[in-house]
Formats: sequence, structure tokens, C-alpha cells
Amino acid sequence: MPVSAAPLTEAPLVDLAARREPLYRIAEICAADPLGADAVCRVLPAMNKAADIPALIVALRSLVPGPDLTAGLDTVSALAAMRDLGIVAGSLKRHGIQPIDAVPELLPVLQELGSRTDMIPRDTVHHYTTWNPADGRRRMYTGDPMEACLQDAVRMVFPSLVASLDTCEELAGLEPYDPAFARALRRTDRLVKAMVASIDFTVAHVSPVYFAQVLRPYFEEFTVDGHDYLGPAAAQVPLWLVDLTLWQSDRSGASYDAFIAESVPYSLPSWRAFHAAHAHSPSAVGKLSAAISWEDVDQLPAPLTDAALALQDVLRTLKTFRARHITIARKAYSDDVRLYENGSGGAPIALLRSVLDLTRDNETLVRRSTRPRDAQAA
Repeated sequence: MPVSAAPLTEAPLVDLAARREPLYRIAEICAADPLGADAVCRVLPAMNKAADIPALIVALRSLVPGPDLTAGLDTVSALAAMRDLGIVAGSLKRHGIQPIDAVPELLPVLQELGSRTDMIPRDTVHHYTTWNPADGRRRMYTGDPMEACLQDAVRMVFPSLVASLDTCEELAGLEPYDPAFARALRRTDRLVKAMVASIDFTVAHVSPVYFAQVLRPYFEEFTVDGHDYLGPAAAQVPLWLVDLTLWQSDRSGASYDAFIAESVPYSLPSWRAFHAAHAHSPSAVGKLSAAISWEDVDQLPAPLTDAALALQDVLRTLKTFRARHITIARKAYSDDVRLYENGSGGAPIALLRSVLDLTRDNETLVRRSTRPRDAQAA
């Protein structure tokens, strides 16, 4: 099975293995094979290439565990089981078959695994990328090296994004007059730069035509107990939680708010808690703007000037990522290439444009708020 060379050139900025949360025990989850799915996953790309629906149904049925095995799975094994059931179920959906219609005994297992891990009752982008082995046991729909590169592009940002949520948590408890406010912003900026490296890697190694016409159909939603759940989508990567702390909580738009509300259920439990804790709190842009409004802009206290510069830097990094993302997305969803109107996360390309504009607007607001009065009047 062809697999890309690992693109990870930088050491992780956070030691996830040191954390107690089972969902961060990535090496253990990747190594786990509680359903004995290695053999099935090895031939899955060939089944998909042949569109062999009877073989896919047999494969999925062979993996569904009985009640005793399901009840005995710990969180790490339950995540691995969902990963392996999910990629076969998603393969069936790509060929037009609702997995639970074909294999009804799958339903209680998905519900139990979702409950056991406190996540939705199907696989997510984290099962497909971070919790997916990167060696010869890698689970893929197509076996194409470009699919492996896309998985690695998401995998490479996971440690940095987890760390950035820590710095955002700290930032949310600080005020702009505190020198620690600017320091938290600079650490966030350094971590978020991993997103820029990730999109550059994707642009270099994944063809928009391959994504749009070969891989994208595998990310379609399927129905679990009457509810449609999206497939593993990169939009589920929680950059929007960084936005939330920096500007989105009080300086957003209706379409982005709605998208985030729909994305939250696909997050890890601790990330959902982060969203609930900060969704109605003042953002960094909001707090800084309020502080500057009471000061003489020609004689700003040094901590405010420093905070403004640091906030501009991280917003500029986010803007750079989004500009490059929208460029490749426009190619994948152009009229002569696309098979779907919306991205795999359920949102139209227009939303990417809207979020880029919002990020740029907030960066501009911060930059102009610190300009001397004579420059503002010009």
C-alpha cells in the first residue's frame, strides 16, 4: 500500500502523552486493533476501487463486535473500534448504501461506542487522521499517496492546536493591561503557524481534482438512528476555538456562528467544554478595543501597545492560512471539477470567504485603533 513520507519536520510543541485524558493517548489508540480489523483495512482500498458492495457489507458485518466484546472495551479501544467501523461504513455510503440499512446490528454498537467515548456515534476527522496508524497499518479509503498526505496534513497540526487551546484558555482570563496578555498571544501565534505549514503541505502534495472527485465522496454523511452525521471533515479541526477566544465570541457573523454551532458536537469533550465556557465571553479583540477606547491613543500604555502588536500578528497568521485555504478550495469546488456544492464540513465556499473577511476586518480594527490621531484622520 503506497503511503506518503511523513511530513512532520517539527517536534510537537506539547507532550500529549503526558496528559491523562484517554483521547490524547494517541500512540495507544493507533496501536489498538480491538476488532481485528487490520486485514480488512488492508484490502479496503481494493474493495472501494472495484465498488464491491457485497464484499464491503461482509467486511463491515465481520467487524461488528458482540455485546460482550463491546462492553469490555476501554476508551482507547472504543476509539480504535469506532475508527475501523467508521472507515468501512463510510466506504459503503460512498457507494450509495446506508451502512445501518445494510448491517442493522451496527446501530447499537455505534451508539454504545459514541456514549463510551462521549462523542458522536460515528467516526470523525480525529479517528481518520490523528488516531489512525501512520505505518503500514494506516487505514485509507483509496490507498493513494495523496490521501495519506491529506491525513498527515491534519495529523501534523493536532499537538499545536491542543497547545493553542491552553494558551487561549490563559488569554481568556487575562486583561490587556497585563503583560501576560501579549505573551499569551505570541505563544498562540507560534502554535497557530502550524496551520499555515499544514495548508502549504496540502497544496504541494494533494491535487484539488483528486480531492474533489475521488476522496470527497467518502466524506458524505450517513444516518444513525434518524440523524445524519457528517463524515471525517477537516473543518472539524478546532481552529474555530482559537477564533472564539481571539474575536469570534463578540465580533462574528451569523453564518460563521451557525457553522460553529453545527461543528461543536464533532469535537472532543474537553473542546466542547472550552466552547461552552467562552462562547459568551469578551474576545481578545473586544477587550483590547474597550481598553484602548479609554486611553489617549498617542500615549498608549506600553502593555496595550504590545498587546495590539501581538494580536495583529496572530490575526495575520490566521489570515494567511485562510487565504491559502480558500485558494485550493476554489480549485476543488470550481464548476468544472466539483461533485458537491458544499465542503465536507457541510459549509459552502462562500463561508470561507466570509471568515477570511471577518479575520481581516478584526486585524484592521486592531491596527487602526493604535494609530496616532493625525494618522486616523488622514
